[in-house]
Amino acid sequence: MFAKRYTAFIDACVLVGVLKRNILLSLAEAEFFRIAWSNEVLQETERAIGRLLRLRGHDHPDLLAAEQIYRMKQAFPEACIYDYELLVGIEIPDMGDLHVLGAAVKAQASTIVTDNIKDFPAKTLDRLNIEVKTADEFIADTVSLDIEQAVSVLRTMHLRLRHPSLSAAILLEKMKAAQLKKTALILGDHAEVL
Repeated sequence: MFAKRYTAFIDACVLVGVLKRNILLSLAEAEFFRIAWSNEVLQETERAIGRLLRLRGHDHPDLLAAEQIYRMKQAFPEACIYDYELLVGIEIPDMGDLHVLGAAVKAQASTIVTDNIKDFPAKTLDRLNIEVKTADEFIADTVSLDIEQAVSVLRTMHLRLRHPSLSAAILLEKMKAAQLKKTALILGDHAEVL
């Protein structure tokens, strides 16, 4: 579909939450965009998922987190970016995120999808021809590319969820709670088929 033209580098912070992760992966699988990440991003994601599962009292949280990452790697074997360089001379507010920027450049990503917008100032990214968007902005824009196809993809995702008996209205509320308000607003007009 659109994937051959557009690459999005996904930061760990938007891969941790189940709903955001499922939506992004479902849209990437449907070739709305080419997804990219690095091993460092996946390691951060795995640690964060493990912490969340531990807090929620799950048995074997680290094993469950590792399984999630394994499934992502299996589903998108071409997504992992290797051999990127930390960009010398580039400064960003959180220098610990410089690896994200380096891998995004190597991936030739058009967008970095992160909820830590402040860590990627536009004046720095403009020079690299990369934009930064929150997960909500990115998903809303992506869904808007082909709303009918996106709704179909997200309906399939909804049916795969652990609790597919959730109504579309509850799913939309969960999106809002996950800071996907723009996305929920766009999809709200299609709730009857979601």
